[in-house]
Parts: sequence; C-alpha cells; structure tokens
Amino acid sequence: MTIRAAVNLINYFKLSLLSHVFIVFSFAHAGSYDDFFTAIQRDDARTIHALVQRGFDPNTIDPQARHGLSMALADSALKAADALLDAPGIDVNFLNAQDESPLMYAALNGHLALAKKLIAKDADVNKTGWTPLHYAATKGHVEMMRLLLDNNAFVDAESPNGTTPLMMAAQYGNGAAVKLLLDEGAQALQKNKPGLSALDFAQRASRPDAIRLLTAPASAVQPRQPAGHW
Repeated sequence: MTIRAAVNLINYFKLSLLSHVFIVFSFAHAGSYDDFFTAIQRDDARTIHALVQRGFDPNTIDPQARHGLSMALADSALKAADALLDAPGIDVNFLNAQDESPLMYAALNGHLALAKKLIAKDADVNKTGWTPLHYAATKGHVEMMRLLLDNNAFVDAESPNGTTPLMMAAQYGNGAAVKLLLDEGAQALQKNKPGLSALDFAQRASRPDAIRLLTAPASAVQPRQPAGHW
C-alpha cells in the first residue's frame, strides 16, 4: 500500500467516525427535544430537571415557536413551570407570536406563586401593549391584580387599541376587580380608540355590578399607581 493510499484510508475512517458521532448526536438531541415537550405536557418536573442538567436548553421552542415556560403556564402544568423557572438561563420575558409573556399566562390563570417567582426573576410587569394586569383583570383575579399593582403595574395601561385593565374587568372580570382598579385610581371616563369607556364595556356585557361601581359618584381618590406611560 502506498503512503497516499494509507493517508486516504485514515481520512476515510476519520470521516466515517465523525459522521457516526454526528448521527448519534442528532438522534440524541431529537430524543431530548421530544422528551422535553412531552414532559411539559405531562407536568413532569423530574424529566425537565434531568434534561437541563444534561445541557438541554430550557428556552428551546417548539415548531410553532412556543416557549416551554409559557406552554406550561398556559396549560397549568405547574410542576413543569416551576422546574423551568429553576433552570439556569431561563428567559422569563420571552414573547410568543401573540406578544404574550409567561407572566401574562400566569396572570390569566391565577398562578399567584409562580407569578411571584417570575417577578422575582425580573419578569416585565409593564411590557408594552397588552399587559399582565389586563389578563388578570379579564379573569377577575383580584389577588393577582394586587400583586401586579404592588409591583408598579400601570393601572391605566393601554392595549394597542387603547383598552385599559378597567375596561377588561368591567366586561369580563367581576365587581371586586373593578373596585380594586377604581380604588387604585383607574380612570373610569377614559375611552379606547373605538371610543368606548369602561361603562360602555360593562353595559355591553350587561354587568350590573360593574355598572353600579362605574356610575357611583366620583370619589376624590388620587391615582396610587402609575397611569400607564412607557
């Protein structure tokens, strides 16, 4: 065998070995990818911890560009969400295609303990556009709303069309949510871009509790929270 032939044979074996390693790595990564999202669906914190410890990126997104932490919070997979919040480097401010953050899902579903953990990790209470307070008000989660307001949530934060948390509470929330926002200085007469006030929202939804609160004599309460200017 000539020297050239020997060198070519060595190079062939090197390439074969590298190809084998690449294939094994690809299959392993694909398996981890599937295991990760299956673990979220099954609320399997142990598997998530194990994958992260092996180096799997907790910020991996699925084919629909959904972030694992938001998925867990949206589906109330609370053990999985807690495990992801413990993962080094987790992005607590990831925004999905609908401009929704993990804290917004926690607020919508009333996951108070996880919301506290998110805020402790610097989750954005006042992202532009729809905010966690809008989402909490929509479901009338009063304790969640208090948490957000205590962390300087803009009480009159405006959505892209100018809708405020008070408007959402008036139509979809409950009387306690409306009262809390009014007590914190929310502007009852403010209108969104289509020209609707919180009272209009309440009347459209036939919400007598909200209507009563919104038509009560105006108090002298001054806003105790930032109005909503970024």
